[in-house]
Amino acid sequence: MGKTRRPRETSTTREAGRTRPSGRVWRPGRPWAAGLAAGLAAAALATAVTAAPAAAGERVAGEWRLTQTGTDARFRGLAAVSRSVAWAAGSKGTVLRTTDGGKSWRNVSPAGAGALEFRDVEAFDARRAVVLAIGEGEASRVYRTEDGGETWTESFRNTDPRAFYDCMTFFDRRHGLAMSDPVDGRFRILSTRDGGRSWKVLPADGMPAALPGEAGFAASGQCLVSAGPKDVWLATGGGATGRVLHSADRGLTWTATETTIPAGEGAKGVFGLAFRDRRHGIAVGGDYRTDQPSPRAAAVTGDAGRAWTASTAPPPAYRSGVAWLPHSRSAALAVGPTGTDLTTDGGRTWRTVDTGSYDTVDCTPDGACWASGEKGRIARSGVRF
Repeated sequence: MGKTRRPRETSTTREAGRTRPSGRVWRPGRPWAAGLAAGLAAAALATAVTAAPAAAGERVAGEWRLTQTGTDARFRGLAAVSRSVAWAAGSKGTVLRTTDGGKSWRNVSPAGAGALEFRDVEAFDARRAVVLAIGEGEASRVYRTEDGGETWTESFRNTDPRAFYDCMTFFDRRHGLAMSDPVDGRFRILSTRDGGRSWKVLPADGMPAALPGEAGFAASGQCLVSAGPKDVWLATGGGATGRVLHSADRGLTWTATETTIPAGEGAKGVFGLAFRDRRHGIAVGGDYRTDQPSPRAAAVTGDAGRAWTASTAPPPAYRSGVAWLPHSRSAALAVGPTGTDLTTDGGRTWRTVDTGSYDTVDCTPDGACWASGEKGRIARSGVRF
């Protein structure tokens, strides 16, 4: 696999708006955490929801602050490292990085990647990141940088025309997984033990059979997520039921559980997952077609995904991304093309707090949340929902 130096683009853009490795677990119990959920609920009630697009730097409903990215790429991959540092990966082979909280973004796209669709990015800090391109056959690739995107190394290129990679996750700085839609009737798992420098396909004998038509959704970089050193979950749709698969041994063996989120068609199912620890998780999804309703678009688990319970007041429409708020046991955000929803009771009930279009969301331990989506939209919040 070759190393490629990105073009010397020095232009930056101004005005603002995953990751710690996605296996890093929030640690509740900080001194200010107890009052967070109550404050979030009060702020949400006081915030007026508006459908009007916001100008760069304008404070919008729910306290999202849009940034100027200088591109119209759609960013379904997002890695929020801190209040200052974030990476976004999207269409037309675009990768952006900020180190000043979104005041400026630098185009650090790999050279020659313009035809690729980046749908996931996992970042360890301001210099080291791994991006996943999706697609059939050789369109599915992985690139890694150790110098802030100045140079990229292609560390994996899929050579199986039957495989289509959707998402990836990291347990720590060395161990990570990527997942492909089923090959020979089973989801395929790719593994790295050296931070994404090299990858190998894991044996399929520990993976249960896929349902007819079942696949993952490369919609938000959250169809494969992890918590702690070994637990990982895989979200599916397109089959008879929307399922979540769980592995407690870094992808060697899996169990599958039906969720309450409807599937049954290729556009319906579970799109995004978030776990605040190895037991408590939220699933979001629905039907991504704009002319179709999405009832029961969210579900929760308290037993590592062995059972899922439908949200009693779910988001009102399809949602593709979800993230727990920093150091909270009960507050989370869900995003989709029609808005952002807030829960303060662990995912049981949701309230719409913004109507802007976003595909994915990620929050950081130092108290920031980021969201990204279509038409170059990237926003940041100081967690004042």
